[in-house]
Amino acid sequence: MSRRGDLPTKDCAVCGRTITWRRKWERDWDAVKYCSDACRRRAKSQGGPGGGVDAELDTALRRLLDERGNAKTVCPSEVARAVGGDDWRELVEPARSAARRLVAAGEAEITQGGRVVDPSTAKGPIRVRRR
Repeated sequence: MSRRGDLPTKDCAVCGRTITWRRKWERDWDAVKYCSDACRRRAKSQGGPGGGVDAELDTALRRLLDERGNAKTVCPSEVARAVGGDDWRELVEPARSAARRLVAAGEAEITQGGRVVDPSTAKGPIRVRRR
């Protein structure tokens, strides 16, 4: 049995969390795109990864990061407010997912207390900044 660190990984197409290889995916690992049934349903309801509200959140996050400059950070709640208006609270977790997607694309990093953290395991308040 190999150690967990030796197993292949990839990023979820919807939320950006890390997916670690499992034995049940041995035959179709290349086809695995989503970390959970919830992400699969979200992608299907929005017409695939990167569609609908997720695309708006990605665009808003990139715009806010560009406006702030390289050394400044953005809170996911700011992104949710920019897209959702008065109904922003339901968009905070999808905004965190947008941040994880930017990290997976190599465009940004997530910090807590000024230190870069693993986006798949970060709990609590986070900030996003350009790499």
